[in-house]
Amino acid sequence: MQEMWVRSLGWEDPLEEGMTTHCSILAWRIPWTEEPGWLQSIRLHRVRQHTQTLFQSPEEGWQLYTSAQAPDGKCICTAVIPAQSTCSRDGRSRELRQLMEKVQNVSQSMEVLELRTYRDLQYVRSMETLMRSLDARLRAADGSLSAKSFQELKDRMTELLPLSSVLEQYKADTRTIVHLREEVRNLSGSLATIQEEMGAYGYEDLQQRVMALEARLHACAQKLGCGKLTGVSNPITIRAMGSRFGSWMTDTMAPSADSRVWYMDGYYKGRRVLEFRTLGDFIKGQNFIQHLLPQPWAGTGHVVYNGSLFYNKYQSNVVVKYHFRSRSVLVQRSLPGAGYNNTFPYSWGGFSDMDFMVDESGLWAVYTTNQNAGNIVVSRLDPHTLEVVRSWDTGYPKRSAGEAFMICGVLYVTNSHLAGAKVYFAYFTNTSSYEYTDVPFHNQYSHISMLDYNPRERALYTWNNGHQVLYNVTLFHVISTAGDP
Repeated sequence: MQEMWVRSLGWEDPLEEGMTTHCSILAWRIPWTEEPGWLQSIRLHRVRQHTQTLFQSPEEGWQLYTSAQAPDGKCICTAVIPAQSTCSRDGRSRELRQLMEKVQNVSQSMEVLELRTYRDLQYVRSMETLMRSLDARLRAADGSLSAKSFQELKDRMTELLPLSSVLEQYKADTRTIVHLREEVRNLSGSLATIQEEMGAYGYEDLQQRVMALEARLHACAQKLGCGKLTGVSNPITIRAMGSRFGSWMTDTMAPSADSRVWYMDGYYKGRRVLEFRTLGDFIKGQNFIQHLLPQPWAGTGHVVYNGSLFYNKYQSNVVVKYHFRSRSVLVQRSLPGAGYNNTFPYSWGGFSDMDFMVDESGLWAVYTTNQNAGNIVVSRLDPHTLEVVRSWDTGYPKRSAGEAFMICGVLYVTNSHLAGAKVYFAYFTNTSSYEYTDVPFHNQYSHISMLDYNPRERALYTWNNGHQVLYNVTLFHVISTAGDP
């Protein structure tokens, strides 16, 4: 069963018809394996208290349980939904599957019998012709046979010997046919029983219902894709490689089978990008190719998005889009008024004036202008033209920020790049509002120079004092359901 952890907020959003509950916010940790997604699953601590069923839908298999109260007095609940393969474990569907296998076996047996019967029939017909020839010769004999004629008859009679075994096989096949006939009779009875139990639904109708339920479950999972950051896991060190400063990343838009890793060491006038075939190759330092950028980069705020690298051109406020496959610059454009060359960097410096990010909604740029008095500006960019679609002034001074990252249209800012750092500030672009947060995380190597969220893996990629590190995240998700008055 899949478990979803939810917290009450007292407002609803339609999700499943006929389901109602006020427990509506989900905390979800994302699984990790070496191939996408890479982050090891970290289970939420379960509240060890007596549970009571609040809602149960036998038709859909959804259940909702109370479990405890949070310190702030809000209800903490657990919603349990069936796994996608639940229907396959149902007793009747299992019996139906077994019957289908039996039908297939009977069909195969009938095909074998048909082929063998056709072959043997041809043999019997040829033997029938031979026997008629022998009978005619015996009738025509004048009472005595020469030695030569006798030997010829004897040889022809020898050809009839296999006929005995063929006829025995016919007897065996007859018994097999009787057995198959009994099997078909039993199958018909079993199918009639299952049809009676399942009502008016035929197998195809049931299959369509199962597919529809799976589609609804997938749609539910898509709705649970975004949420509010409430926790960051302990760090997972992938490798120690390169200088104190740099960036590493995967393509946020690549299919799950594509696990290439890009590595960019340093923050000053760099041009060399290493592309590793897999995460395993990156860990071992093998199977990589080199891209030499036509224009050097500044800072560590690069991102790979849909096969292209987006980075800040050195000593300028120009955004460059470099396409890896064609090894060419597709487009470059200035960010109007954006500071550069250590004018408005993060607290650690390093020409980090411009930081590019990708979340579930697209490509973003974080920077500062003189007009905004050094406060962080977050802009949504068109990934094809690099034009600014919309901008927000967050009001948070960029030089006081250690790093920043986007999750679900929310900009999260850390208060330091050193030990003791935490996620301190959140700006919500959908409401143009902000709040101060307190989400600690373990800064293991005490000097973060790159911190970026990957929506495909739902993980934070970090460059920490020459170490390439991953963090798992905990998000709260709205999963309230329709039907409440």
